[in-house]
Amino acid sequence: MNKSPNRSRSKNHPSLLVRSSRWAAGMLAFLLVAALIAWGTTRIIPPPGNPRLTLSHPATPETIKRGAYLARVGDCVACHTRSGAPPFSGGEPIASPIGGMVPPNITPDKQFGIGNYSLGDFDRAVRYGIAPSGDTLYPAMPWMSYSRITRDDMTALYAYFMSDVTPVAAPAAENSIPWPLSLRWPMTLWRWFIAPKPQAPEAALPHDPVSLGAYYVNGLGHCGACHTPRALTLQETAFDNSSGTAYLSGGQVIDGYTVPSLRGEQRTGLGNTSEEEIVELLKTGRTDKTATFGPMSDVVSHSTQYMTGHDLRAMATYLRSLKPHLAQDKPYYDLSTLTGITNGDLSRPGETDYLSQCSGCHLANGLGYRKKFPALALNTQVNNPDPSGLIQIVLRGATHADTQAHQPLYSMPAYENKLSDRNIADILSFIRSSWGNQAPAVSASQVAESR
Repeated sequence: MNKSPNRSRSKNHPSLLVRSSRWAAGMLAFLLVAALIAWGTTRIIPPPGNPRLTLSHPATPETIKRGAYLARVGDCVACHTRSGAPPFSGGEPIASPIGGMVPPNITPDKQFGIGNYSLGDFDRAVRYGIAPSGDTLYPAMPWMSYSRITRDDMTALYAYFMSDVTPVAAPAAENSIPWPLSLRWPMTLWRWFIAPKPQAPEAALPHDPVSLGAYYVNGLGHCGACHTPRALTLQETAFDNSSGTAYLSGGQVIDGYTVPSLRGEQRTGLGNTSEEEIVELLKTGRTDKTATFGPMSDVVSHSTQYMTGHDLRAMATYLRSLKPHLAQDKPYYDLSTLTGITNGDLSRPGETDYLSQCSGCHLANGLGYRKKFPALALNTQVNNPDPSGLIQIVLRGATHADTQAHQPLYSMPAYENKLSDRNIADILSFIRSSWGNQAPAVSASQVAESR
């Protein structure tokens, strides 16, 4: 009699298991050997930069002053300082897909800070993203942007941190990245094959406004770190305007807030914003038409308000030179919403709630009060396809950036305990389709997700 198929398969099954086990063991051995070779390669090939670089002469007061200014431009204090802690003594964890990255203590303390760094160590860390140990720093540190810092400015930064920052003998918190993601040597491979290759630094600042503005925007200002989309491998998809119009075309949501384009789009970028308005916004956090909010208010409070008018105007000139990433028609104010309200037509969803909750500050015409409550009509953030930032503002409230402009601080109250998801969705949908705004409606589920 012939053997049954089932018995034949059963008899051969053990050999299949053996072959599968051998294949799995072989693959594991291959991966271990490949990882060992990769690790060894990262330890053998020397990193860029010269750790033996030292100051050629003692730092002057002018050099230290320049370094303090540059630290403001780079907004170093924002990441490297916990709330209530001494400046630069270590920051709060920065969320990432692999865990929390904690900015370290960068005071000149010799045990817990950078007090033992030579100029070469400092230059290598800031410009190339390499610690004195040889480990590659996580890209939460925007060394890819800082690689553009001139040699003179790098020396000034080093002189400031070593001579004018108070040492703090306190360790920063530990990263919360689990093993094996916490292994650093794969970051070296990331730096080799994915991160952009740093260019040789210039000795001095450029003189023409567009180039000077690009120096601050692309370099110490590291605007692209937030305002440029990122790839799945975490790097920015473009690092300057030579890479195409994706640069500064708008980034991922940060802390719940939408990051807008800084290019020339008419409705969602800076195409309808003058150089004077850009300078005013970076200096004071507000203009006649709009105001900063969320993380950008922190940037104004900690960084750009301290920049000179000359440098801010150069930044504005550069930003205004960028072509739009998306073609958009020029916005025009539409009177139909105001006319309907004036005639008592409140039939649209969210319209009545807007008048009772929002119009006291932003007015029925959507134009707000200059430098107090921003206009919602033709506002670039209102017209952003992603409503996350608007939802956050309504839920959590918002306060103007705190600057030295001696302007009173105005706040918008939080509505998370006052309005339902449907109420908020209807109000925002009404705003995003009124006074000439043209943006998609907001759903209650989007509000619920943000809440």
